Amino acid sequence: MKNKEHEQPSEGMIAAFKSGSVPVYLSAVIWGLGCLIRKQFIKGLLYLAAEAAVIAYMVKAGVYQLQKLMTLGDVAQQKVWNEAKSIFEYVDGDRSLTILLYGIVTVVILLCAVLLLRASVKSAYKAELCHRSGKPAPTFRQDLQALLDERLHVSLLSFPILGVMAFTLLPLLFMALMAFTNYSVLDNKLVLFDWVGLANFKRTIAMNGSLGQTFWAVLGWTVAWALIATFSNYILGMLLSLFINWKEIRAKKFWRFCFVLTVAVPHFVTLLIIRQMLQPTGAVNVLLQNLGWIDAPLPFFTDTTWARVSVILINIWVGVPYTLLQITGILQNIPQELYESARVDGANPVVTFLKITLPYMLFVTTPYLITSFTGNINNFNVIFLTSAGLPRAVGSTAGSTDLLITWLYKLTIDNQYYDVGAVIGIMTFVTLSIVSLLTFRFSGSYKNEEGFR
Repeated sequence: MKNKEHEQPSEGMIAAFKSGSVPVYLSAVIWGLGCLIRKQFIKGLLYLAAEAAVIAYMVKAGVYQLQKLMTLGDVAQQKVWNEAKSIFEYVDGDRSLTILLYGIVTVVILLCAVLLLRASVKSAYKAELCHRSGKPAPTFRQDLQALLDERLHVSLLSFPILGVMAFTLLPLLFMALMAFTNYSVLDNKLVLFDWVGLANFKRTIAMNGSLGQTFWAVLGWTVAWALIATFSNYILGMLLSLFINWKEIRAKKFWRFCFVLTVAVPHFVTLLIIRQMLQPTGAVNVLLQNLGWIDAPLPFFTDTTWARVSVILINIWVGVPYTLLQITGILQNIPQELYESARVDGANPVVTFLKITLPYMLFVTTPYLITSFTGNINNFNVIFLTSAGLPRAVGSTAGSTDLLITWLYKLTIDNQYYDVGAVIGIMTFVTLSIVSLLTFRFSGSYKNEEGFR
């Protein structure tokens, strides 16, 4: 049994409210009060200044922004006749986009205020524990030194976390909330829009509407594209790597250089060149016509089947070299003792590949396959810079080769359907997150990490 006299009391919030004194409780109302009472003047004044700043912001603008956030504004732009100037003047009304942005900022400020309140109470309780034990409370200089010593991890992670919150999480939250509004060109809802709840989600997945039919068609092609693009690159890259590493092949470095050379050229340059080459008047069609092999230009991007096969082949061209590099590194790290043992046991090359090489590669490259599948779901460049989603169905916002990511771009940039675009973004993110986590969770790379060591 532990000696209770040597147990260190907890410094958490629950312990503070259970065992703390009145100054600790009041530190939740007047931030820094407990620190000031224990003569931690600089820390106490900083907490107090932070509380004053939060209160001033809430009084001046915060409460108003939260009230507006509930409705996203209700005052439309008005046209007023100016008798003196004999003209109509426009009086600006509410702008829902600005209200949404400021409302999110206000909510984040309130969350930060809760964290500061918690820190104020914990600091007051920590100072009180020092007072009970007869020790002086840490000075401000000692707190700063602690941030460079035992709490160095807090100092190093603070700025990256703040950067992620400011430049990643807040914009994502801002864009995600648009899915629950009718922010769209429809009914002129670009300036003043409202909350609509889950209506956009229902409209997107409903099979009886044009939007829902387009969504399921694009989703089906996106999944098929991701599977074909991922495994075609993986299988062909693996076969190419095995062929180059075959002991009978000479000049291995030269062949690797030839394929890796495509990696050195920026993707967008390669894709734009291929796009021009496959146009009706491009180099490929002109060459084939001059040779007399075809009478009319091949419909690389004007026929659905041709366009889909074309983008798959283009993706193989730009993607196989990356797989070649991955597999080459793996093959060179497979223990040669395994192959020697297999030869002693009389295993032929096919059995050796199926029992040693392939399991080892799959074990190591499972995370790569997951990230490759995710990347192909969101493979904007290959589709947009080559086929541009063409051919497009009549009356549809999406083309036959459009993926969810390119369709989202067209919905938002070309058609200004920001609400539907946000819905598609959320659904894509949630689906990919679940699939990726579950796939990796049940893979051998996760379950048996030491399996091939």
